[in-house]
Amino acid sequence: MLTIGELASYAGVTVRAVRHYHAKGLLPEPERDHSGYRRYDAGAAIELIKIRTLAQAGVPLARVRELLQADEEEFAAAVADIDERLRAEIRQRQCHRKQIARLAAGDQLALPPEVVEYLDRLRALGVDERMVHAERDGWILLAAHSPERVTEWIARKREQIADPQLIDFYRTIGQALDQPPDDPRLVELADELAAYITRMAEEQGEYYVDDADIEPPLVKLMDTLAFDTVPPGRQLIKLLKKRGWTGWTKLERVAPTDPPS
Repeated sequence: MLTIGELASYAGVTVRAVRHYHAKGLLPEPERDHSGYRRYDAGAAIELIKIRTLAQAGVPLARVRELLQADEEEFAAAVADIDERLRAEIRQRQCHRKQIARLAAGDQLALPPEVVEYLDRLRALGVDERMVHAERDGWILLAAHSPERVTEWIARKREQIADPQLIDFYRTIGQALDQPPDDPRLVELADELAAYITRMAEEQGEYYVDDADIEPPLVKLMDTLAFDTVPPGRQLIKLLKKRGWTGWTKLERVAPTDPPS
């Protein structure tokens, strides 16, 4: 026969837990012996181990009571259900571990491999890391919003950055990051960029410069992220609008507000 302390130790729980299970009606409380102590037999130890195992598996105590009163077949079926739930939780936690690992890996956070490769290509071409960071944030949102279109969009991006002139634009914006908002190079860049976009639209079609059919709220969010990282971008877009184009995430042709004389 076991004392309550011995029973708790044997089952791997605390004395307080045993008393709690008594209070909940899960474990019968034996009568005291002539010495005034409660003594527990092997059956109580087995029941307590069952209670502990079910409780640690996340089974609510009300459900534990039902299982302890179930017949062998019902108990086995319930345990099988619990096991499947635990397996599902394990799979989910493994997925979370992979996401945490991606977080530690920087660009690989929620990004497909082809996007990571594209970002690395920008770095290799000498694009300022802050510009790459802005691109990365945008791709995180795009990949979450429309994962099925990432391959299509990234193929277009690879084609575009193969043009040395476009990379020059990236580099120029990167150089302007540490300059005042009225940096005269932005005006020159706006002229060159507007001419470049117009030429691409005429040669390749306007879909070439913008085929991202993204909802306006997401476009606004992506623009905000980009401008927070690349402040000159906001001024550049204002200058571009005067030259017939607007938008950072989503380029659109507009009537020039300051047409050339």
